[in-house]
Amino acid sequence: MKLNYKRTFFVGLAFMSICTFWQVYDTIIPLILKNSFGIGDTLSGTVMAMDNVLALFMLPLFGTLSDRTHTRIGRRMPYIVGGTLVSALLCVLLPIADNLRNLPFFFTVLALVLVSMATYRSPAVALMPDVTPKPLRSKANAVINLMGAVGGILSLVFIAVLVPKENPSYLPLFLCVAAVMLGCLIVLRLTVNEPKLRAQRIETEKNAGISDEDETDNRTPGGSERSLSGPERRSLILILASVFLWFFGYNAVTTAFSKYAQSYWGLQGGLFAYTLIVAQAAAIAAFIPMGQLASRVGRKRTILIGVALLTSVFASAYFFKSFSPLILVLFALAGIGWAAINVNSYPMVVELSRGSNIGKYTGYYYTFSMLAQVVTPILSGYLLEHIGYHTLFPYGAVFAGLSFVTMLLVRHGDAKPAAKKLEAYEEM
Repeated sequence: MKLNYKRTFFVGLAFMSICTFWQVYDTIIPLILKNSFGIGDTLSGTVMAMDNVLALFMLPLFGTLSDRTHTRIGRRMPYIVGGTLVSALLCVLLPIADNLRNLPFFFTVLALVLVSMATYRSPAVALMPDVTPKPLRSKANAVINLMGAVGGILSLVFIAVLVPKENPSYLPLFLCVAAVMLGCLIVLRLTVNEPKLRAQRIETEKNAGISDEDETDNRTPGGSERSLSGPERRSLILILASVFLWFFGYNAVTTAFSKYAQSYWGLQGGLFAYTLIVAQAAAIAAFIPMGQLASRVGRKRTILIGVALLTSVFASAYFFKSFSPLILVLFALAGIGWAAINVNSYPMVVELSRGSNIGKYTGYYYTFSMLAQVVTPILSGYLLEHIGYHTLFPYGAVFAGLSFVTMLLVRHGDAKPAAKKLEAYEEM
């Protein structure tokens, strides 16, 4: 059984458009809040957590809604199309509100764009397992994450080139982001026939003897929702706890990094983006190998390697009091570690789902990742403001390290092997 990489590349365009926006959001919005509107770190952290508060409710909701949606263009595609169009339009209004120094206008647009982004994130992510057989999902998720990293690094290049050191206007930056989002949507619609590809995936799993019992809905023939066994449920809880913990550490670092680099290391303008570009480039290089590694040693072991690497990098970064070229090496290693984690954690969650409720389990994954991202900007922002910026990397290291412990206890979520008669099967 082989993955169709070209097709998966096109499926990943939906995630690429999402990551293009969020990279700019995570790095530029804190600067706007601080420099344009004079908002302190604690309150800024609270504002940055608002998208995650919305996501706690909206991502599971729209994941489940997309499970139950049946249209000519598919279950996920209507949400992807509508959400992308509205989000691209609204994100261009953010720098306009910044240039006007109009805080009510800025917050209104920010709230609307966060809502629109939340409507299609779960459907966009669920599209991959919808069209990919279970044994291939780590490899496919490697491609999806690679596409997301491409979107992120593209945004970082835009930041480095388009953000001046003094009196920056972010309008050209956000116009470029909107153009990338719309371009991704156009190519996705032209190349991905969701209903046809989903039908092919179902047929492939049936031929391999790994099909779910019922692909028509999320209920068994008896009429009650099929539940997990006790060991499966414990593993799901532990995987989700691990997701919570590593996002708790990682998101604190990524959200505050632009301010940390400027205030603690003395980097000016968009120079901090080059460090993040190195991390993203390393992740891009590592995504496919980490998917292949998981197919050999298992998803759990690959994740543990990534968590150990991320923890070590954050702990080491604490000792740098000013910028050094060695920091680029550390961030490259962080990118590799994060690739190992991201490629395999989501497939472990949906491995425990049925084909009819992939969106629901996608919602579970994002509920825990977003819950972490609700709390951690506020808590880490408080520490930055009241204790000092030196707390950032130890904070990230502690929570990444705790996720290693919970992940070590997981017993389910690795892919089941397909029937031998289809080992050489290649998707059409």
